[in-house]
Amino acid sequence: MEIIFFTSIAILIYTYIGYGVLTKLITLFLPKQKLPELQDEDYPQLTHIIAAFNEESIIADKISNCAFLDYPKDKVRTIIVTDGSNDNTASIVRNDPRVEHFHQSQRNGKLAAVNRVIEAIQTDIIVFSDANTELNESALKNLTKHFQNNRVGAVAGEKKVISSQNDDASASGEGIYWKYESWLKKIDYKLHSVVGAAGELFAVRYHLYEAPDSNLLIEDFITSMRIAQEGYRIAYAPDAVASEHSSASIAEESKRKIRISAGGLQAVYHLREMLNPFKYGVLTFQYFSHRVLRWTAAPLAIMFAFITNALLVGQSSFYLFFMCAQASFYLLAFVGYVLQTKRIKLKIAFVPFYFSFMNLSVYLGAIKLLNGNYSVIWDKAERK
Repeated sequence: MEIIFFTSIAILIYTYIGYGVLTKLITLFLPKQKLPELQDEDYPQLTHIIAAFNEESIIADKISNCAFLDYPKDKVRTIIVTDGSNDNTASIVRNDPRVEHFHQSQRNGKLAAVNRVIEAIQTDIIVFSDANTELNESALKNLTKHFQNNRVGAVAGEKKVISSQNDDASASGEGIYWKYESWLKKIDYKLHSVVGAAGELFAVRYHLYEAPDSNLLIEDFITSMRIAQEGYRIAYAPDAVASEHSSASIAEESKRKIRISAGGLQAVYHLREMLNPFKYGVLTFQYFSHRVLRWTAAPLAIMFAFITNALLVGQSSFYLFFMCAQASFYLLAFVGYVLQTKRIKLKIAFVPFYFSFMNLSVYLGAIKLLNGNYSVIWDKAERK
């Protein structure tokens, strides 16, 4: 019983604190990475792809944002694909000469839409971004400059969640989570490679892009990790920023988190070969520590730590203290949930609430995956 308890606690500490601290300490002894500045004539040809489904309220702003980006105009091609949209999204895109438009009435999901237009691309670099994100002016330049390093096959941008004073616990927790993720990405890249890219903003070398299986839920993550699996690095560009608003409600964020969790478990299966340290070395260490544990062992460790602690509580004051600490943490998480539904802010509850919510989503995602109750065609989460 005690072995299970201490093992569970060790897994949780390592997953959420230890890995970051250990990696940070290692990188203190590594040289800084610096790339020379490029002139306009040095930047590669690129194609910027945005998949949009029923985005009539924001797509004009997205097009304006694309036109605003600082990149040699003769070297960038912007494509928006609107497959399946049945509002005015396709019409708005079709009538704007600043972008190229691809559309078909049938909806087969984002991955199918992107793969359909890949065949029309002839540039060295592909940049992907979401329709609901706003990129900073130098985002494209800051992404592509990393490709000066021939060992870089993909570049992950920085996701920023726009928050306000009136945000609830889920929105504030999401913002805190992504700040932590950004810190991890910095030290991951300094050590070796970022562990996967998010679809909000990332770039790949065209010749390395392989269309992933059509049934994948987080295809952007697997697309980038397949490139890392081939021996290339995934760079991190914190100065290439994709900003988006937080989810409109806890229900909307839950829908998104459950899907990501199901996709994460799916990815662990599809990328199981990467758990071989004799073949992938440091990348296996990073992938296992940063991703696999979060999607598998850590959620289980939370449950086992609580159950075994409850069974051991009468043995010593140590277990009693730890039980009180765990109970207080989850009570605070519950308070955060109740207050956020009433739009009452209690900052101390943000982290416990989002941590618990995130790990509960893994269980719900696993159930959805095991039941086969998922689809690559899904309702997007509404944003504020």
